[in-house]
Amino acid sequence: MSALRIALANIRFPRTPQESVSLAEESILQASKQGAEVICFPECFVPGYRVGKLVPPPDALFLDGAWSQVASAARRAGTTVILGTERFADGKLRATALVVNRDGTIAGFQDKVQVDPSEEGTYSPGSERRVFQAGSLTFGIAICLEGWRYPETVRWAACRGAQLVFHPHFHEHEPGGYVPTTFAHPRNSFFEKGMLCRAAENTCYFASVNYASRGSPTTSALVRPDGTVQAYQPYGKNGLLVADIDVTTATRFRAARCKYGT
Repeated sequence: MSALRIALANIRFPRTPQESVSLAEESILQASKQGAEVICFPECFVPGYRVGKLVPPPDALFLDGAWSQVASAARRAGTTVILGTERFADGKLRATALVVNRDGTIAGFQDKVQVDPSEEGTYSPGSERRVFQAGSLTFGIAICLEGWRYPETVRWAACRGAQLVFHPHFHEHEPGGYVPTTFAHPRNSFFEKGMLCRAAENTCYFASVNYASRGSPTTSALVRPDGTVQAYQPYGKNGLLVADIDVTTATRFRAARCKYGT
């Protein structure tokens, strides 16, 4: 068995961009205290997912400073950080995930490649995918609808050695929507069933992380390589979901058998 502890930052939407950085720093420290080697944040947590929200205009200088602060927190905590954020690339704004190594160095970005039609006026799609390393763990990142509606994004990472795919997302309550209390209940959003499928069809772990919000239709959860739920955060509860994974069980057997879409 090769055990590794991860943390999913199921925390509330920040009131300001500055607060997003403070909340991220606090969560990184808490994760380290609980023994987590890796922590992942929701989609665009710094400065906050802006589609349909009152988030100040994108600011490259703010982002540079925020990333530096998060990198310093990662170094102090000795924890790898996957930070949902945004960035300018080729003069266009992209939703992305910044990966910071445990020593505070920048490993790189995974941009959101599949952008939802509702986001097209805000974010431009990226064009490349990659995998990252944290100790014994090789991992990929599929952002929000990429992991739910485009199975190939998860398979791509699994075929290239990812034992776990992190899934930062943003999903809040819609008026009249069902308010779940148990993960993957038949009345819940079909997106949760997608989480189970992405793990089972690739024989890898799938770790999805959402913001904490009242009545949220999905929550942060860790799914085992056999498609069963290992742990999930109570719906709407602010805090970290911490869990241990056994990377040897993530054989990626089913992903490797796929001859197409990789």
